[in-house]
Amino acid sequence: MEVDEENVSYLPPLPLPTVHVPASYDAHRDKQTPLCIDNGSTHLRFGFCTSESPRTGLNMIAKYKERKTNKPLLLFGEGIDVESGAKSQARTPWEGDVLLNFDALENALDYAFIQLGIDAPTVDHPILMTERLASPLHSRALTSELMFEQYSVPSLALCVDSVMSFYHNNLPSPPVPFRSDGLVVSFNTASTSVIPVLDGRGLMSHAKRIPWGAMQATDYLQKLVQLKYPTFPSRLTTVQSNWMLQNFCEFATDYTALLRRLKDPLQMRGADRIIQFPYTLPATEEKTEEELARIAERRKEQGRKLQELAAKSRMEKLLQKENDLAHLLSVRERREEETKREWADTLKEEGFSNDAALDSVIKKLEADLKKARKKEADGENEEPDGPPSFPLVDTPDEELDEEGLKEKKKQKLLKAGHEARERAKREKEREREEREAEEKREEEERDRDLTGWANKLRKEQEAIMTRIKERSRRKAALNDRKSAASQARMKSIANLAADDRVPKKRRKGGGEDMFGADDADWAIYRKINTAAVSSDEEEDLVNLQAVEQKLLTHDPTFTEEHTHASLTSQRSALMSAFRPQYEESDVKGKTRIHLNVERWRVCEAWFSPSMAGVDSAGLGEVLQNVLARFPDPEKGRLVQNVFLTGGPSQLPNIVSRLHATLRPILPPEMPLAIVQAADATRDAWRGMADFAKTDEFARVGVTKAEYEEWGGERIKRWWGGNWNSSTPLQ
Repeated sequence: MEVDEENVSYLPPLPLPTVHVPASYDAHRDKQTPLCIDNGSTHLRFGFCTSESPRTGLNMIAKYKERKTNKPLLLFGEGIDVESGAKSQARTPWEGDVLLNFDALENALDYAFIQLGIDAPTVDHPILMTERLASPLHSRALTSELMFEQYSVPSLALCVDSVMSFYHNNLPSPPVPFRSDGLVVSFNTASTSVIPVLDGRGLMSHAKRIPWGAMQATDYLQKLVQLKYPTFPSRLTTVQSNWMLQNFCEFATDYTALLRRLKDPLQMRGADRIIQFPYTLPATEEKTEEELARIAERRKEQGRKLQELAAKSRMEKLLQKENDLAHLLSVRERREEETKREWADTLKEEGFSNDAALDSVIKKLEADLKKARKKEADGENEEPDGPPSFPLVDTPDEELDEEGLKEKKKQKLLKAGHEARERAKREKEREREEREAEEKREEEERDRDLTGWANKLRKEQEAIMTRIKERSRRKAALNDRKSAASQARMKSIANLAADDRVPKKRRKGGGEDMFGADDADWAIYRKINTAAVSSDEEEDLVNLQAVEQKLLTHDPTFTEEHTHASLTSQRSALMSAFRPQYEESDVKGKTRIHLNVERWRVCEAWFSPSMAGVDSAGLGEVLQNVLARFPDPEKGRLVQNVFLTGGPSQLPNIVSRLHATLRPILPPEMPLAIVQAADATRDAWRGMADFAKTDEFARVGVTKAEYEEWGGERIKRWWGGNWNSSTPLQ
């Protein structure tokens, strides 16, 4: 199959891990500079609030024992990909959207503090850290315990990352306070949340979350590809699926209209994106001309040796037959010299029952020797000199003795067989002459009018294929017990069972069952036996093959694609566009993945999770539910700033899709504006750094004394944090 190479994308090579050098701690020693940690499900971003950008690493750890030195190692982030044995030991602090593995979190925080250069026994910096919307109290309590008991931080403030991203993108210039309104839509790794913000305060009591995020979309794409290519030679990893999601998937403004458009095979091929996976061409040994010549000479030599062996074997058999013939002739010469009793004993010793058996063997040996000598002389099979004679057939029985009668009976059988063979030869000759005459007439007709001859044969081919299709359709209908054909079959079976037949006693008394005397009686079995292949079908297939062979030979416009076998095995154009087929020998084509419908189907699951098997409302329904809680004035303030953040918010056409979803549920005169974060992945940390520089930050954190009094579950309620188990600010 030919494809446009410009439309083929290759998997990117795995990036080499970056060696991160720990920063100097001198600028922040004993100054209690706030420390911001964005504890994401995929990446851990950390740094002092005075930094322009955070340090980033994959939020994953692996405890691994190095094989050479048998030394235990603790790997973080990109370092895990370097050691193949460490990948199976990798762990992340998150289980879906819940923080559970605190051993991994402690190891990740150790790495973060080391990279920041903190060499003091305690982390003497106020911490601003993210947590999930409506985070479970168990996760919050263990996080607080880890911070206060392990690292002895002076204070800990927890915030929601999407609200901080909104804060960074809508932060006014000082001294204007933060009073922005908006509807924050956060696309996270394992969930998608909607948070309304009025007067600069996140209304967490009105926030909603659906259990569908980038991780679920990646798994869904991986399953769709595995279902589409069940025998794909390479293993499709989660990293590769995530790369395909980020580079090829997009939202559809109208998914239903898109599917209707993709029903056209040309549109389907236009939407196709091809991903080429690594492959290895089979090793083929190329031989030089000298080697090929040696191989050919070796084969010729082997052929000559085989011919010599066969000739030697034939000569040995010929000599054996000559010796046997000479011996039997000498035995037959003794017949005149010996008495009947002695001759009978001689025949018995030689293994013959009578003289006729001996003469038959001698005659056969003479014929075989004569044929072999003639074959050696001219290389051709011996032809009979003339028709065989049967002299005893016309001789009366009274003139023959017992042996003569036996020989006469034998000659009659031989004569009948000879005459039957002659009749068969004459019949074959007549058929051959008729066939040659028919071929000659057909050739004259073809030379006279090739187009007309080809059209006649094409009509004949079409008629035969129509009959074959009708039989196939009937067989398919018989499999459906409610179809008319199946009911007619059952009716025939019932009629056979109810038909009055001649009783067994009557048949013994001379009655006769006439079923089968008419050939039409046997048609009933073809009606009720769905598995039997009829003679008509076999004849049609033979005739169809002959017609197609003639067309292929003489009609230049008739190709293999027009044959019945090709038409029946050919897939529909739409299926061929959906998943193109490659030749078995095309190793490169067999390692390609064609993405077309999947590019939009995966993203559509955000608005319809049920199509991926998730029992949840879609994003459009959640937005409608959240907006329905507000009166029109406040609703108008929210929809004037629909803010998108998170990695998946960078997928193409998300703005137009949300606009098409929100516009029908809003009043026509209400303005609608949808904006995306300037940096969807780092703006949350930058918003945390902006807030940590304000005076308000000191009032929202839980101090060590408050932790010891309240426990780890209690936090302070403020505009950027969760409200569950929170205490209002004083």
